[in-house]
Amino acid sequence: MLVDAETTEDAALGGRIMLRQPKRGHRFGHDAILLAAAVDARPGEVAVDLGAGVGTAGLALAHRVPGLDVRLVEVDQALAGLARENAARNKLSDRVSVAAMDVAASPIDFARKGMAGVHHVLMNPPFNDPARQNVSPDAARRLAHVASANSLAAWVDCAESLLAAHGTLTLIWRAAGLGEVLDVLAGFGGITILPIHPKPDAAAIRILVRAVRGSGSPLILRPPLTLNRADGTPSAEAEAILRGGVPLAMAP
Repeated sequence: MLVDAETTEDAALGGRIMLRQPKRGHRFGHDAILLAAAVDARPGEVAVDLGAGVGTAGLALAHRVPGLDVRLVEVDQALAGLARENAARNKLSDRVSVAAMDVAASPIDFARKGMAGVHHVLMNPPFNDPARQNVSPDAARRLAHVASANSLAAWVDCAESLLAAHGTLTLIWRAAGLGEVLDVLAGFGGITILPIHPKPDAAAIRILVRAVRGSGSPLILRPPLTLNRADGTPSAEAEAILRGGVPLAMAP
C-alpha cells in the first residue's frame, strides 16, 4: 500500500466521488470517466472493470447505477489496495470488490472471484506503441500505458471468457488503432463506435467501442463527442458527462 505522502486525494465526476491515487505514475483522467459513461448497465447486473487502477471507471459506474455489482481487477498490488480503499471511501464496498490479478489469469481463477457469466466488461487497456511513442521511465505508468504486440487481443480474450452470451464489452482506445480493435473482436457483433475529438476541427484522439458477445447485428458509427469548443473551453456535452455523470448513449 502506498503511504499518504506518496498519494493525493482528488475529485472525479464533479466531486461526486473522491479518489486516492499515486502522486507519480498512472493517474486517472477523462478516459476512465468516458468509459464508465459508455456502459449501459442496470441494477442487479454484474460488471467487471479490467485494469481498474485505483478504481475510477468502476466506481464511477457503480455510483451511477444503484444496485449494480462491480468487480475491479488490477494486477498492481498497490493500486489494487488504493481501489479497495476508494470503494470504502465512497461507501460502495457493499457492491464493489477488488481482485489483485492479471488479465492473463485463467477463467477458473476469475470464476473463483465471482467473475463468470457476467453482464458487462469494461476496460481501458494499455495502448501506447513503444516503437512509435516515448515510453515513461516510471514503471507503474509504463505498465498502465504501454502495449505489447498482443496485449489488446489478450485483454479482449479475457473479456470474452468472462461474459455471458450477449454480454457487452466496452473499451476505450486510441482512434488511430480502430483497425486493431476491429481485428480482435471476431467473437463479437453489434459493434458501436463513438469517436472522441478534442476540438471541432481536430481529428479524433480516442474511440469508445461497445460490442456484444455472439451478436450478429451490424456495426454502428455514432456521431462524435467533442470535448472542447473551438476556443478551448469544455463543451456542454462533455461537461455533462465528465462532471455531471450523464451516461453516453451507446446501445442501439
